[in-house]
Amino acid sequence: MPHSVSLRTTAALGALSVIALAGCAAPAADPAPTPTTDTHGEIAGAAELAEPALGLTSIDGDGRVSHLDLLEETTADLGRVSAPTSVHSDGRYLFAANASGVSIVDSGVWTWDHVDHFHYYRAAPALLGEVSGAGVATVATSNSSTTGGTGLFFPDSGEAVLLDTEALSKGEVVERFRLERAPGAGLVVPAGSFAAVASSDEIALHTGDGAPVGETTPCVEPAGTLTTRVGAVIGCRDGAVLITVEEGAPVVERIPYPEGTTAPRATSFANREGRPTVAAVAGDAGVWLLDTRERAWTLLPTPEPVVQATAVDDKDENVLALTADGRVLVLDGATGAVRAASTPLVGASLAAGQPVTLIADQQRAYLNGPTEGRMWEIDFADDARVAREFTPESTPLFFAETGR
Repeated sequence: MPHSVSLRTTAALGALSVIALAGCAAPAADPAPTPTTDTHGEIAGAAELAEPALGLTSIDGDGRVSHLDLLEETTADLGRVSAPTSVHSDGRYLFAANASGVSIVDSGVWTWDHVDHFHYYRAAPALLGEVSGAGVATVATSNSSTTGGTGLFFPDSGEAVLLDTEALSKGEVVERFRLERAPGAGLVVPAGSFAAVASSDEIALHTGDGAPVGETTPCVEPAGTLTTRVGAVIGCRDGAVLITVEEGAPVVERIPYPEGTTAPRATSFANREGRPTVAAVAGDAGVWLLDTRERAWTLLPTPEPVVQATAVDDKDENVLALTADGRVLVLDGATGAVRAASTPLVGASLAAGQPVTLIADQQRAYLNGPTEGRMWEIDFADDARVAREFTPESTPLFFAETGR
């Protein structure tokens, strides 16, 4: 049975400002996962907006959480969580992990993808609480911040946890299941009403309450996951596994790397949220692109090694990459040619081993520089121009674009 984790802190702050940025993600052909009861992402007490309430939510090294309103360029202090080692976000929540558990921040802004249109919401932001566990957890989310599940895998204990995302949207931290696995690397990946637990070189499917489903699937050294509009991707040493749900049942497909490839495998995926194509660094060889509609990999050569990559997956096939000296490259997703490049922005942070993150949406890219004490908004379609530079009061050690 699900059980609630006691809430550590709840900070009901004032409503965030509406962000009137024009445009929203273009509809795609593939159907998005929908809940059993279609509420269009609405939650009691939330205000529906005409445009997405976009912001940058950041956490400093001491756990202080701040939210920058991208329209008003004002900052709200959301409180403090345990000092994080890593942070994962689905565009609404931030999951701040350290060696003893995961703290959950609700930014209070989100977008509901209804395939041919979108709904935008704003509610009071809050610090929801913590989930205990041993070791810095890997976190996997779906494309919905009001339905389905969120997966946590604690490597030191081998505990695989599925949180109830609908409960999170109502301010509660509820575990759907907590399963025991061997300590080590692993993932808990939500897939519709199911969840895949990847550990010990295999993937096991479970219902939302933890009951096993079907047979296991080999996946040597699982690392990296992302949910696209098509399904949930899990990286394996020899390629990827794609999990979709058809007629109420999970379907597992293997997508091997192209025969004869010698490029290093993908271990971390990134894209514009919900789009079918994902990007991953392929060592010094360039960038891997995985098209989950076509079930196909493409190795995109780059003129120099890159340390991060993300697929915009727009009509121009833009791919964004970050170089070792801190420049943002705009790449042609068909050829790998450089369309534009920024000046070095985060070279000092990268040299210091700080957690820099490059995020893409339909119109802009965002980048944090902890050592530089800056965050940047980049217009990648306009020669990688820095559209805005922000100097937050606290160091943006980790950050996420929220409201998308």
